[in-house]
Amino acid sequence: MTNPPYLSPPSDWIMQQAQNWPEGARILDFAAGGGRHCCALDHAFPGRFSFLAIDRDHAALAALKARCPQIEICQFDLEGTNIWGFADDGFDIVIVANYLYRPRLDDLFRLVRQGGYLAYETFATGNEAFGRPSNPDFLLQDGELAARLPDDFTILNYFHGRIDQPEPAIIQRLAAKRQDKNL
Repeated sequence: MTNPPYLSPPSDWIMQQAQNWPEGARILDFAAGGGRHCCALDHAFPGRFSFLAIDRDHAALAALKARCPQIEICQFDLEGTNIWGFADDGFDIVIVANYLYRPRLDDLFRLVRQGGYLAYETFATGNEAFGRPSNPDFLLQDGELAARLPDDFTILNYFHGRIDQPEPAIIQRLAAKRQDKNL
């Protein structure tokens, strides 16, 4: 029996990115599942950030709330056509891991406030050789995230290729900062 995804360890890369994020930042863990990233970040940097974990899976969010009661949760279908009411003010940091829904990528990028950060890590073309996901709808093409990113973002870190830990996979990682037009 395998562990549910919300019991998996967080991405080392996302944890490393957090070292550059400002104290007091409001973080959105987008398609959070059981919140492996927001919970791990809250434990690694106690009191430094506040979090909203959003996902459609009620059971995963309930498990997160039981483990990390201080993290705000919101059950929401991110792939529906509804307006994202949780996003009115945006977020200082948006984390996305192992999730891709191309029709709403532009909406997702708009969640990042001016001067804020995006940390996106998910599977990419070539992962079919390692198992799931293998559906091209859930695999990024090389350079796809960078190409879709609005012009007011600066790419800080980009990787597309094979990783071996925690399991072999082909992934794409992109860390970016949105320009602050007030500076």
